[in-house]
Amino acid sequence: MMFRRREPLPRMQRLREHLWPRTGYRRAWRYLLYRMLRINDTSYSIAAGLACGVAVAFTPFVGFHFVLAALIAWLIRGNIIASALGTLIGNPWVLPFLLWSSYSVGHWLLGGGALRNLPDEITWHYLLRHPGHVLLPITVGSIPTAFAAWIVTFFPVKFLVKRAQNLRRQRFTNPAPKDGNARVETP
Repeated sequence: MMFRRREPLPRMQRLREHLWPRTGYRRAWRYLLYRMLRINDTSYSIAAGLACGVAVAFTPFVGFHFVLAALIAWLIRGNIIASALGTLIGNPWVLPFLLWSSYSVGHWLLGGGALRNLPDEITWHYLLRHPGHVLLPITVGSIPTAFAAWIVTFFPVKFLVKRAQNLRRQRFTNPAPKDGNARVETP
């Protein structure tokens, strides 16, 4: 591969780089943004794929986010790579807030009114014994929150990607002169 290291990092250091990049999160997100804008596809496809990834991040199926986002993106002819990038919104720092919003909406939709008194520590044992207390409200609540997230993501991203693609196309069709001075040719 072209940009691969000569000497691969050890596993622990590679894991550390994924959790806390040495170059910082700002640069990592900027790199992902540039990668998404340079995908050679229509603005609809890129926006639909990204919106699918963001929407799936609201579901409680954490181990299957990539697969679900790719499947939904494929069904609506969205870009699968953009859907994978969209699922990154469900990172370990944001995911609890996304799931809590899905839980709150689901509990309200199921007629719960006030939130159920949950134990201080929710374990796998508790989830397996009482799936209706946590998983059912999150699953039901993830449907409207995912739909809203899809709408809120799709339209701005479609506009921005279309604009970026047009600007990039103009830059390649009308390159600037190398000396920096704009030449005006007269007929």
